[in-house]
Amino acid sequence: MTTKRIAIIGAGAAGLCSAKYLKAVGFQVTIYEIGSQIGGMWRYLNDNGLSNAYRTLHINTSRTVTQFHDLPFDDDVQYFPDHADMHRYLVKYADHFGLTSLIRFNTPVRKVERAFDPAKGEAPAWRVLTDAGEDRYDAVLVASGHLSEPRHVPMFQEQFGGEYLHSFDYRQPEDFVGKRVCVIGVGNSACDIASDVCVTSAKTVLVARSTPIILPKLMFGRPFTEITRKIQRPWMPALLRRKITALLAWIAHGDLTKLGFRQPTKETLHVTSNGTIVNDIAYNRVQLKQDIAAIDGKRITFNDGSAEDFDTMIAATGYKLHLPFLEDGLIAGDPENNRLDLYKRIVPPGQPGLYMVGFFNTDTALNMIFEHQARWIRDIELGVAVLPPVEAMRADIKAKHDWVAANFKGTPRHGLEEEHVPYLKELRRAAKAMRQAAA
Repeated sequence: MTTKRIAIIGAGAAGLCSAKYLKAVGFQVTIYEIGSQIGGMWRYLNDNGLSNAYRTLHINTSRTVTQFHDLPFDDDVQYFPDHADMHRYLVKYADHFGLTSLIRFNTPVRKVERAFDPAKGEAPAWRVLTDAGEDRYDAVLVASGHLSEPRHVPMFQEQFGGEYLHSFDYRQPEDFVGKRVCVIGVGNSACDIASDVCVTSAKTVLVARSTPIILPKLMFGRPFTEITRKIQRPWMPALLRRKITALLAWIAHGDLTKLGFRQPTKETLHVTSNGTIVNDIAYNRVQLKQDIAAIDGKRITFNDGSAEDFDTMIAATGYKLHLPFLEDGLIAGDPENNRLDLYKRIVPPGQPGLYMVGFFNTDTALNMIFEHQARWIRDIELGVAVLPPVEAMRADIKAKHDWVAANFKGTPRHGLEEEHVPYLKELRRAAKAMRQAAA
């Protein structure tokens, strides 16, 4: 039997993890990387142009939660690894598992297209086109990430008369010495940037248009993610997990409305992890506003009626999916609003041999989930697991979209939202059923 050839797009954490699992069972794996470096978004100033890392960036989960199960961080790595720690770790991972030689650096993928007709029962075959020519593969894994194409709000981008930039382009606080800075958003990046620039700016305002749950980095002298790990059990109802997490955040920070945040709503939001922003607001290093009513040049009027002039606006307004190399029609959905029709966040129905890895947002470290997705794909390609019929996959996808709509705020940011405990349970159940179907 001919060994399968599998292409992976992207040499970040998701791509490297997938390559490790596929290589281990004997598949011929090629990794296409647009830049010259391993690490994806974790390579600060990556020459692939796709990294949103800023100089002070630290990951939001502790090193013991973040690491892959079969390769620990070095003992001297800090509790919460920064981008340099993450990059070194991923280089170590690639070298340890013999992946570096599989990578074609400086090789952007121009097109991925079908070279078979599934309606005729033909075996999967895929063309990957680069500037060097065309290669054919039995399967293609897209692991290029979903945090590289900034989503701009026209009101902010077009009406503000000062310096405008998306959080994707933010790098260091020294660029804003003496400036009056307005940061839009209340997610991880927005809070990090506001805490960063308030040290050097003349004034920093954070516009929190929604009410966050802000998780501390440390609690009781331990990384917060190691504490919450204790309640992340499949048998525990999701609502109870959310309530316990919110209670712990309240114990750490108290009632955030007393700092100027809006009253919480019943909508579930992606949690924010930050160890300093609450203190920065309390100490008035960062001034909190709830929303913007109007913009006239450099003058911003807020919904409380106050108005001020600003030199810079930094919009942490999220990202949209950008997959220009995929042949039209391969994946259904609404990429503009971060909605892809993927079975279990991985498989586009009716496209055997095409997989997506890492296209989700979640409440924990991503690497653990990458491992589960990679093992899932490995079993399908080995033939020891068989996907359900296309219509069954589409029904499951609809149920997932309905779950997101019912449980999370209806914004593009939440289009890829997953809670990792039920999601991993879903993957395990589906894997069991698919193995039984193949037996």
